[in-house]
Amino acid sequence: MRIKIKSIACLLLLFIISTTSSFAQGGNTKEPDPVYVDQQGILRWKKNNQKASFFGVNYTVPFAYGYRSVKARGVDPQKAIDQDVYHLARLGFNAFRVHVWDTEIADSLGNLLENEHLRLFDYLVYKLKQRNIKVMLTPIAFWGNGYPEKDENTPGFSRKYGKQRAVTEEEAFTAQENYLKQLLRHVNPYTQLAYGHDANIIAAEINNEPHHSGPKPRATEYVNRMAAAMRSAGWTKPIFYNISESPTYADAVAKANVDGFSFQWYPTGLVANRTLQGNYLPHVDRYHIPFDTIPEFKNKALMVYEFDAGDVLGSYIYPAMAKSFRQAGFQWATQFAYDPLATAYGNTEYQTHYLNLAYTPSKAISLMIAGKAFHQLPLRKTYGTYPADSVFGAFRVSYQENLSEMNTAQEFYHSNSTRTKPVNAAKLTKVAGVGSSPVVQYSGTGAYFLDKLDKGVWRLEVMPDAVFIRDPFAKASPGKEVMRIQWQSQTMQVLLAELGAAFHIKGVNDGNPFSATAENGRFQIQPGAYLLTKKEKTTWNGNSTFGALQVKEFVAPQPFDTRPFVAHAPVEEVSAGKPFAVSAQIVGIRPSARVSLQLSNLAGVYKTVGMEKVGAYRFQAEVPVELASPGLVNYRLLVQDGEKQYAFPGGYEGDPWAWDNYRTDSWQTFVAAENGKLELFNATTDRALFVFPNLWRPEERALVTGETPKQLVLKLTAKELPKEGTMGFQLFIGDKLKSRAAELATFDKLVLRVRTTGATPVPVQVGLISADATAFAASVNVGSSFQDIEIPLRALKPEAFMLLPRPYPGFHAFEFRSANPGAFSLPPVEKLEVRLGQLPPAAKAGQSYGLEVEKVWLEKR
Repeated sequence: MRIKIKSIACLLLLFIISTTSSFAQGGNTKEPDPVYVDQQGILRWKKNNQKASFFGVNYTVPFAYGYRSVKARGVDPQKAIDQDVYHLARLGFNAFRVHVWDTEIADSLGNLLENEHLRLFDYLVYKLKQRNIKVMLTPIAFWGNGYPEKDENTPGFSRKYGKQRAVTEEEAFTAQENYLKQLLRHVNPYTQLAYGHDANIIAAEINNEPHHSGPKPRATEYVNRMAAAMRSAGWTKPIFYNISESPTYADAVAKANVDGFSFQWYPTGLVANRTLQGNYLPHVDRYHIPFDTIPEFKNKALMVYEFDAGDVLGSYIYPAMAKSFRQAGFQWATQFAYDPLATAYGNTEYQTHYLNLAYTPSKAISLMIAGKAFHQLPLRKTYGTYPADSVFGAFRVSYQENLSEMNTAQEFYHSNSTRTKPVNAAKLTKVAGVGSSPVVQYSGTGAYFLDKLDKGVWRLEVMPDAVFIRDPFAKASPGKEVMRIQWQSQTMQVLLAELGAAFHIKGVNDGNPFSATAENGRFQIQPGAYLLTKKEKTTWNGNSTFGALQVKEFVAPQPFDTRPFVAHAPVEEVSAGKPFAVSAQIVGIRPSARVSLQLSNLAGVYKTVGMEKVGAYRFQAEVPVELASPGLVNYRLLVQDGEKQYAFPGGYEGDPWAWDNYRTDSWQTFVAAENGKLELFNATTDRALFVFPNLWRPEERALVTGETPKQLVLKLTAKELPKEGTMGFQLFIGDKLKSRAAELATFDKLVLRVRTTGATPVPVQVGLISADATAFAASVNVGSSFQDIEIPLRALKPEAFMLLPRPYPGFHAFEFRSANPGAFSLPPVEKLEVRLGQLPPAAKAGQSYGLEVEKVWLEKR
């Protein structure tokens, strides 16, 4: 027994020595650096001197909340990484960046801690290398590890010194130098390469969003010392440093010995706590760099470490951002942040960001198209001003169609249904989309991919349906589902001449026995991976590879919940004497379920009408004209699914007509009187507005009562105007106008109930902004007493409008003006803007201003 134990111990010792030796050898092995920065500041491939470009995402599962949230769902983080990295490769990304949570993998002196977080990051780096996704290493985050929860008591120097002290204090400098050297020399057990020796890690950004303060020479010293520490560890790759987070220190940063500078872009602001409505393409019309007059800034490589259109669910904006990045000279761009598949059902990690292939298929395909644009568009080329730059090269974006599109002879991608015909359908090799096109007709809502493997052989991948059920940008909770996954059989028709009308379909992902023959290119399909073949037999099989992917690979989530759910937002007000539509998204019911509306008005009319299925999960009914008399319509939605009955709102199960059913929850819609006003803003009820400046203190922004009982007033006060010289607010009103579209031609004046809080009258500009980003406005003088100020619509003239929420960083454009506004028309209007108008030159600097706005409405002739 002793001999056996001793033998096992010897074998174990030999294994440890062998493993340690191989790691040490790996640490001494250095792969050639793949890229360099030339004398003009262009990042180039060493192998051919061609310009390089990298596009992808940030992703956080090895660290902080990303790690904790995945574990809380009972998912192995390593498996989560496998799944998510497959999806990143499936979307064609070639770039990954995240700020490493140093606070979790280092102590206060900067000593590297070999723990689970570092191991998982090693594993992630390894899996990215397998998929040929390049890594930008950002070793220092400065963050605690809590958000959105409380910070844990982590051992790192970032917890000790914080964001500002870390870039000013000597002890913090020393800890970071120690950490950087140890991290770059750390040998990844999966690749058996030190980070500094791994060619897949192409460059480094020293830290994440530094907040510099104190003497500027000290800031330059900090950057130089960190860069020197990295190089002393054998790092020979490009080094970047953030120049946009502390713009007043840009000159100090520019003097440092680095190869490039990093920027970020959040053009729609962050954390609106709701989905933004409206056209935000003007916000991304151009990326403005204010540092190009600094001599040392020139001839440096440029990267975007983080970007996103925060709180935007639409799929039209990412390629426009990529176009602006290329115009500004960027060669690296990574979105922040890709949601782990395990937690994307609730969007809990970063509430203001939401991106995942399974749960936000249209946005994911839009980002895929943006990546293609980033790689294909030339540096520094301009495409005009919006809307002229909605088409650029092979790419098109459309707010009205909620669409991103790429169309070349070989590739055709679309983020939503499109009528655009491929440039040359006969030459296509790749297709991806959501919805339908002239190439694919599809009844589902998930993304799909078609890849040509050989002549007459294509691979089809179909993701499950994703259905919006709650606002994903509202307050998040692990217990709240915002997108429902549905595994449904859907109809698909593939119209590729090469395959013909009767091609064969065979499931190839694990556990998928599906086999069928298309009829006229049409077939029923479940989520999975498939081979489509003109001939029944082929040498291609599930184990075959194409690019960095395997034919049989398929990753998709199961539903978080399966209970019936109705997503519906009632129309606020409709026109009298006209029928109106009520629509809802309904999930968790069988195709045979019956759906109806039970309606009543205050005139004693009761009616039940059936709802028809008008989309994969959308039901709609027309409320008859006899209910549309001036007053109020109350209604609820009833579902009969087999023996079960449900009533919404509330989702109450049981017979809604039972004598003891006491629940009376209902939705309501007002029916306007024939000559009724159309209210655009009411301070009592309209809270989803954006204010500039972004005032939060009660003495600057408040809702107060005024002269009218039970009526609130929006009170804005600026003790001193910002450099933009104005203050005001914007509100999305497109839904209000749409619900009374039949009456819009009869309105002829805009009325504003407002006063100034000062003794001197001030100019106030009232504007209406259209969906095509044209604004028409008029200026009126406002006194210290409440007045109903009438503005004839014919008096509105073309004007610039504020870009709200304010783009971040704050050095971006504040206003947008359409180059070709055309004539004013009320139907396309979607936003109201009220702001302080042009002040006279004699206005004193430092003077305070205040406005109180009660209501804004339209009146008829």
